[in-house]
Amino acid sequence: MKREQIGFYFNQSRCIGCYTCTIACKDWHNLELEVNWRIVTTKEQGKFPNLFVTHLSLSCNHCTNPICATVCPNNAITKREEDGIVVVDLNKCLGKDKCGAVCKNVCPYSSPQFGTEENARMQKCDLCLDRWVENKKPICVEACPMRALDAGPLDQLKTKYGNIKKVDGFFYSTKIDPSIIFNPKTPSKEI
Repeated sequence: MKREQIGFYFNQSRCIGCYTCTIACKDWHNLELEVNWRIVTTKEQGKFPNLFVTHLSLSCNHCTNPICATVCPNNAITKREEDGIVVVDLNKCLGKDKCGAVCKNVCPYSSPQFGTEENARMQKCDLCLDRWVENKKPICVEACPMRALDAGPLDQLKTKYGNIKKVDGFFYSTKIDPSIIFNPKTPSKEI
């Protein structure tokens, strides 16, 4: 039986770079100032009056083959069998000082985060597991005023939105296979 894989959808053509997703995540999870489980980046191209601006909102992509889990020296990072969500067992995590933050160093998406305290434990997006059990979407999805984010079973997201795996500013790795699909923003004319 095939495992259901939960993932994200990001509509780059709708995102205005308002950071509401990031702030909602920080607030919901009570994250310290230096920690961001969702990161928004902005890319500008061209010159006035022919400008083209894109935003990219990313968190942990709950990869099919999470490289962070393969390098963790204490098996603190695992992929849930029932839904493919990648989670961290804080009781098993050795902390950044003891293991050298190898998970953060290998993740091409900068998903593993560490606080400022001594030997901080790794933390990252868990797709708001507390909300999933109540059949609610992750807080970043619910908070987005432009409805640029969605989350759910990847097969359903692909049926609804298509299966575009690449967008400007995002490195797609077939080896780790991130569980995210996109609607890319394209310029209306040559930049």
